[in-house]
Amino acid sequence: MAASKIILGTRGSELARTQSRLVENVIRSAHSDVAIEIKIIATKGDDAKIVDPCAGRKGLFTANIERALLTEEVDVAVHSAKDLPSEPSMGAKIAAVLPRAPIDDMLVSKHRRGLACLPGAAIVATGSVRRKHQLHWQRADLNVIDLRGNVPTRLRKLAENQWASIVLARAGLERLGLSPARTKIRFEGRQFFVETLPREIFLPPGGQGIIALQVRADDQSTKALVDLVNDRQTLLCLQAEREFLRGLHGDCNCPVGVLAKIEDGKMKIRAQVFMDESAAPREAEVEGACDEGGKLAGELLRRITQE
Repeated sequence: MAASKIILGTRGSELARTQSRLVENVIRSAHSDVAIEIKIIATKGDDAKIVDPCAGRKGLFTANIERALLTEEVDVAVHSAKDLPSEPSMGAKIAAVLPRAPIDDMLVSKHRRGLACLPGAAIVATGSVRRKHQLHWQRADLNVIDLRGNVPTRLRKLAENQWASIVLARAGLERLGLSPARTKIRFEGRQFFVETLPREIFLPPGGQGIIALQVRADDQSTKALVDLVNDRQTLLCLQAEREFLRGLHGDCNCPVGVLAKIEDGKMKIRAQVFMDESAAPREAEVEGACDEGGKLAGELLRRITQE
């Protein structure tokens, strides 16, 4: 029997709220008779006082929402898939995903001409250890510093500090209405220049651009409800990326990018892992049937680790 009301659990950031409204809208379009409530849940990642760079950030933005799901405070946990630890949570399951948004990283800069033309020793801020390695791989002379906070906070920090640039995900910018389709964006009266970083170099983290809907494993009615809004190909890609990360133990501070794509019924998965102290990453790609993501992830892992 289908649920007549569901509660969506989400973080309180502007982006998280926007993503939850996207989920609400697609569920309403498929189930016009279902009442939907959005419940805001504070997470450890939202507490600026909690800073432990050695612990990484996977789970900081998701654990409290998962807890609310398992204690039945909410029926669906809405996550940015890249924030979820790759090890599955006991009692919870990613039951559906929305179609993937653009996966690119964007350089948001005070300089017009992009990454290649930034001055020597220019300060570039990012909260991602993966991006730090990718930046130093391309520009060893840059001063790459840590960056925390939600998207508006990061843009304000760029405006207020003597930094050249920051790196943000294109999906988040677009969902907040800061479309980087052009070469400039405006934010709170300031103008910044934007450059799409080449994905061959700036391979995204597993799950980038994907909104994941997590439900209790035994909640069959909610599973059936969200199944109608599930994008199957995106879910297959996410599962493959997460399986690769699980095998690599690629959460927390592991500098790794992985991207699965399905074209003409075939899945391609590419990975990039910065290991040891080498400036350049190990890279590999595999291809096979779209429903064999787990097998492909295992083969990709073997190629990466046996180089």
